[in-house]
Amino acid sequence: MSLIAPTELRARFARSLSALYGTEVPAYTTLVEVSEAVNADVLAARGPEAERLGSIARVTAERHGAIRVGTPDELAQVARIFGACGMHPVGFYDLREANPPIPVVSTAFRPIDGAELAANPFRVFTSLLVVDDRRFFDAATQAQLEEFLGARRLFPDELLHLADLAEKAGGLEPADADRFLELATASFALSSEPVDRAWYDHLQAISSVAADIGGVASTHINHLTPRVLDIDDLYRRMTERGIAMIDRIQGPPLTTKPAVLLRQTSFRALAEPRAFREADGTVVPGELSVRFGEVEARGVALTPAGRALYDERGIDAFPDTEQELHDAGLAYYRRDADGVLQPVVYEDFLPKSAAGIFASNLTSDGTVDAAQRAAARDAAWLREALGRELHDPYALYAAQV
Repeated sequence: MSLIAPTELRARFARSLSALYGTEVPAYTTLVEVSEAVNADVLAARGPEAERLGSIARVTAERHGAIRVGTPDELAQVARIFGACGMHPVGFYDLREANPPIPVVSTAFRPIDGAELAANPFRVFTSLLVVDDRRFFDAATQAQLEEFLGARRLFPDELLHLADLAEKAGGLEPADADRFLELATASFALSSEPVDRAWYDHLQAISSVAADIGGVASTHINHLTPRVLDIDDLYRRMTERGIAMIDRIQGPPLTTKPAVLLRQTSFRALAEPRAFREADGTVVPGELSVRFGEVEARGVALTPAGRALYDERGIDAFPDTEQELHDAGLAYYRRDADGVLQPVVYEDFLPKSAAGIFASNLTSDGTVDAAQRAAARDAAWLREALGRELHDPYALYAAQV
């Protein structure tokens, strides 16, 4: 009996999470339907040109998820689960430096090989709470967070055992694959366990993201993002359907120049019913608004020189054609068998855009004491926490040229 390889595990995991999220957040199903309608219209209008940044099969299957964890141990466990699906940590993002600042550092788990990305590019943006950063958390809150997070168990031992087995063997037997996917999907479902209102409110006054990570006993999918070929059209169509969208599309503005990096937007976080435990022990119904529906459009990956130009001067500083982008060394292109330039898709994330979408969906502005000490976090620290290689996105793009 042949093993279910990581590629298939990844594709099935993405579909399983998508089905779960659709039951939890019905507006997500609408978002997927509208995305597919827009993509079909773009394909009909533009023909093969619409697939320059990925086949329609890839774009239709593509999902970018987001989760949040509280401790380095939880992050390392997540890495084992995604590792079983051929997903590796790529890049270091410090959202504490964003505006507004958010008390997390992040990485993205995704395939790193071109053929694997073409087969299924499922990626999960994963954020880790920085509990010892004094700009956000005083000593007492840090101690409470460490106690709370240390007492919870996000992932069952059976799931982690199957994940390790898959990585070691290069796949799983069909029955084990089914069980792995069942347990992995359940681990990211929204919990029905009551939320301690006083503790959650305390954290929310500091940061809504901190409350979503450290104020509940489990993790969950925060969003699951389809990819669309015309995000401006999608924004209009979603609004016409009466879905409340955030105020703008994040990332590069609409332009006639070649599409670069990433544009993204979302519908606003929806009020979801949750049970709350009050100070007297009683459990009462309530609601939280922490999960939203993001959608994205992807362009060509920029070189370090291109990214510096974009960050310093904006999209208007870029040339008007792909050939000029390539000749100036601003973006990654490869040549096909006929010598035609083919763009290398940007597979990663923009901290400012991520923070912008977070901010547009937050229920609390939070508090930051800039005079306090920042906790040291960098790529080397994250690599140590992960217990595995942290890949440099620029090196991965260069290898595809």
